[in-house]
Amino acid sequence: MAKRVAFLVASEGIEQVELTEPWKAVTDAGHEAVVVSPEAGEVQMFNHLDKGDTKPVDVTVADAKVGDFDALVLPGGVANPDALRTDAAAVALVREFVASGRPVAAICHAPWTLIEADVLKGRRLASWPSLQTDIRNAGGEWVDESLVVDGNLITSRNPDDLPDFCGAVVEALEHGAAANPA
Repeated sequence: MAKRVAFLVASEGIEQVELTEPWKAVTDAGHEAVVVSPEAGEVQMFNHLDKGDTKPVDVTVADAKVGDFDALVLPGGVANPDALRTDAAAVALVREFVASGRPVAAICHAPWTLIEADVLKGRRLASWPSLQTDIRNAGGEWVDESLVVDGNLITSRNPDDLPDFCGAVVEALEHGAAANPA
């Protein structure tokens, strides 16, 4: 049975491969991928600091409801999660997703939004190394591993980890989250 996956991103600054590779994994597995963003229109992806492709927004954060989706993917890029964590509605959506027990997958700098949502106490996760102090300050345990699954949280460090990350996202869609953290 096909699942519906929200890819929550800001209007720009998304690391392209961290959106396109999980998107491809999800759709190749027969599931529906949906771009959710605070603003309607298009989102601008980047290849590190160079502009990449654009992607149309399917649903705005204001219209997104956790119950309409089976999982959430948070791509990285430095500017993307930094912008999302300043958007109260996006942060609330992330908080609700984590509390729901549905799979929430975050790669690279994306855990900044998880930090802002205050959902990392007692949780173990990976991220880009520069976030480790922020994660610890938020009550989480940062680890330097290509893939960490802690309950319904799926995290990875960087684009090199995408094969493990994408595999874990598809596995969670097909077999459910490891456990409800609540």
